[in-house]
Amino acid sequence: MSYTIVMDSCGERTEEMRKDKRIISAPLTMQLDEYSFVDDDTFDQADFLKKIAASPNCPKSACPSPDYYKEAFDQGTERAYAVTLSAELSGSYNSAMLARKLLLEEKPEMKIHVFNSRSASIGQTLITRKIQECEEAGMEFEEVVETVEAYIDGQNTYFVLENLETLRKNGRLSNLKAFVASALKIKPVMKATPEGTIAQLDQARGINKALVKLVNYLVEDVENPEEKVLALSHCNCPDRAAMVRDAILERIKVKDVILVDSAGITTMYANDGGVVVVI
Repeated sequence: MSYTIVMDSCGERTEEMRKDKRIISAPLTMQLDEYSFVDDDTFDQADFLKKIAASPNCPKSACPSPDYYKEAFDQGTERAYAVTLSAELSGSYNSAMLARKLLLEEKPEMKIHVFNSRSASIGQTLITRKIQECEEAGMEFEEVVETVEAYIDGQNTYFVLENLETLRKNGRLSNLKAFVASALKIKPVMKATPEGTIAQLDQARGINKALVKLVNYLVEDVENPEEKVLALSHCNCPDRAAMVRDAILERIKVKDVILVDSAGITTMYANDGGVVVVI
């Protein structure tokens, strides 16, 4: 059985995924002042971060069009899947759903499912990897969908950022209680809710203390860690991410570990120094 997986570019691709022609990245775009950025292989993280630091304005993002998703689904395969960042944070899910509807009108024999990750970043990477595992195990389409949706239900996404301004200015923190973060160097410990919104778990003065709290929450929350993959995405801070990884692995055993640098959309929201952890 042949398949295609379309993951929007908020999801980080591993090197293996970049080489796999069955996995297509649907790039979001970003706008900052007069500059436009495409979240694909041309994205220059260092240049983007430099321009953000120099600008008083907040970057904006736009999701892939339904036409892009429709073309990406239509690869001559029997099954197609999409993995989008949380529908509560972006229009990417709705765009993919519209593309699915339009393509099924033309090719009703195809099987297409759009997964709302209810997460972002490296969380989408793990979901894409889970789809691959199910497909390689020879599961029927409906079984893949059921298994992966259950996997999403059990996934936990945590993050600590140096700067919340992009999230705040883009309205992604509407339910977050106000606090004087910048003046006191307070760093909130954040988590994705089961619905795919963002909630504050805790806070600490300084990012290292906040990351210690993140590790504590993750270790307390995780069930059957030996069956799970630990994944970390960082924005220009590999040593910090490695420290978090090692702190987690000192306390729990996991099946595998993935650590990647953030792509464009994660960079836009995480800002320089942010760390996202998913298990």
